[in-house]
Amino acid sequence: MPTWPINTIRELLEPTLAHMGYEVYSIEQTGQGGRTLRISIDKPLGVSLDDCERVSQVSGPILDQAELLDGNYVLEVSSPGAERPLRERWEYDRFAGRRVNVRYRYGEGSEGVIEGVLAAVEERGIAVDNPKTGLLEIPWGDILAARLAVSL
Repeated sequence: MPTWPINTIRELLEPTLAHMGYEVYSIEQTGQGGRTLRISIDKPLGVSLDDCERVSQVSGPILDQAELLDGNYVLEVSSPGAERPLRERWEYDRFAGRRVNVRYRYGEGSEGVIEGVLAAVEERGIAVDNPKTGLLEIPWGDILAARLAVSL
C-alpha cells in the first residue's frame, strides 16, 4: 500500500477550497490497496451532492498537477455525515443546542454514555441535557468521544 503525504495534500487543497467556501474536515487514504483518497468537506449550511461534485472537479486537477499521488487513484468527496464526530472545541461551539452522543470517563476507570442536547460549552467542559437524567457536566479531559446524534 502506498503512503501518501496527507498533510501536504491538505495544505495544498485548503486555500482553494476555503476560497470556494468549504472547510476541509478530513482527508484519508482508504480503499483496497490504499488507492482511494477520501476528502470530507463541510460548510455552515451543510454539504450537497453538487458541493461534492464541485470540489472533486477542482481538487482532481490540483492533485494531478502536484504529482503527490503515484499511479492511479480514486478521489472521493463527501460530507462528514449526519453523525459526525466532534473533535475540536470550535465544533462543540458550532453545534451547541444540537443533539449529541458523548462517551465520557468518570470515577476510577469507569465510562458512561449520555445522549441529549449539548446545552453548554464552557472553559471547563460541556453540559449535556438528557430528558430522563437531567443536566450532566463533563470536563474536557473526561470526554472520550463525542458525535452529533440524529433525532428520531
